[in-house]
Amino acid sequence: MLDALQWFVDLGATVVLPILIFAFGLILGAKPGKAFISGLKVGIGFVGLNLVIGLLGNSLGPAAQTMVERFGLSLTTIDVGWPAAAAISYGTILGSLSIPVGIVINIVLLVFGLTKTLNVDIWNFWHAAFVASLVYVVTDNFALGLFTTAVYFAMIILLGDVIGPIINKFYGFPNITFPHGTSAPGFLFAVPMNWLFDRIPGFNKLEADPESIQKKFGIFGDTTVMGLIIGLVIGVLAGYDVGGVGELGVATAAVMILMPRMVSLLMEGLTPISESATEFVRKRFPGRELYIGMDSALSVGHPAVLSSSLLLVPITIALAIILPGNSTLPFGDLATIPFVVALMAAVFGGNIIRTVVGGTFYMASILYITSWVAPLVTDAAIASNFDMAGNSSITAMAEGGLWTTLMYVLASDHLGWIGIGAIGIITIFGLFYVNKVKPNRSQEKGEA
Repeated sequence: MLDALQWFVDLGATVVLPILIFAFGLILGAKPGKAFISGLKVGIGFVGLNLVIGLLGNSLGPAAQTMVERFGLSLTTIDVGWPAAAAISYGTILGSLSIPVGIVINIVLLVFGLTKTLNVDIWNFWHAAFVASLVYVVTDNFALGLFTTAVYFAMIILLGDVIGPIINKFYGFPNITFPHGTSAPGFLFAVPMNWLFDRIPGFNKLEADPESIQKKFGIFGDTTVMGLIIGLVIGVLAGYDVGGVGELGVATAAVMILMPRMVSLLMEGLTPISESATEFVRKRFPGRELYIGMDSALSVGHPAVLSSSLLLVPITIALAIILPGNSTLPFGDLATIPFVVALMAAVFGGNIIRTVVGGTFYMASILYITSWVAPLVTDAAIASNFDMAGNSSITAMAEGGLWTTLMYVLASDHLGWIGIGAIGIITIFGLFYVNKVKPNRSQEKGEA
């Protein structure tokens, strides 16, 4: 059974998600032809997104390495990126078990009315497997690692419930949420930052959403032109020749225009399924909502997300250079920065200045955490027979540097079962409040 599940997940998101969307559509009562076309469009959209993200990574990665080498620094830990982290996560029995555990946890929470989120993004279950693998490295306790997987899934589903309305409001995606391990933690980081920004005189009056910037700066405020300029600046900082600078500039401009179009294709596939889900819940579960848990790739085409992310690339490299105690060389996950800040941009209302400033603090914390957990990631990689490609120390910013990862590792290291159990109890209380207490209070106010 586990081998079959692992084989299915190994097919990749571009194959797994269309199949799941098709099956989900049929369950919700969509016509077979309509469900099939929806699944196919989602798969095609992910192929396009992967091509664009690959273009971004292949352009920025070498530039980042060149910049670091140009400044003569020696950073001992290489950021191998999320694909390697996913491979490490699924390379163990614990990782394989994360898939059935995640499915069971989600179904149980739905049955008891403790969540609105149905997470169909099975490919990204690797985030839970990654965190659980680090806990296992720290404690050498397989059962605790498995328990961590269950708690992590409950936590990420809770975040999916909380951010669903924000995704609808900012991105305009009804009945969709992002219980995504890379993006969801940024939401909780951004909320207090936004509260602080609102109380800084002058700063709280800055209007810097893409529309306002374009009005103020004309052609130079256009997101495509901004992509070109940012790419040119990165190329100059990397010491490229004129041809190399121009090539990088056009590549980043291309990302700015192609990414939203790929996301649009994804939404063409998801919209009919979202409508079917709404109708299904309305008929069979009056008064309940249902969010479809999807990859936050749906959000990375937003101009505020892309513009902020491109600006954060040279900032992240500069942070890696100047931060005392950092040992991480940003590389593989530079192209993943849009995923990291996707929900931060939503909290900041698309304000690029707030997203870049908040993102700078967030990326600084990520660099420190990735450096600290690098020995654990390296040990997990060795245990899963991952090819280290000659590197003695590896890490991954997309999951290894997040505060959630640090929380689980520290809790298991210092408190063991009690630490992870405490996170689990808090999560269950959170799910109960969001899905039982809060709706009842809103209903009582409406009746008053």
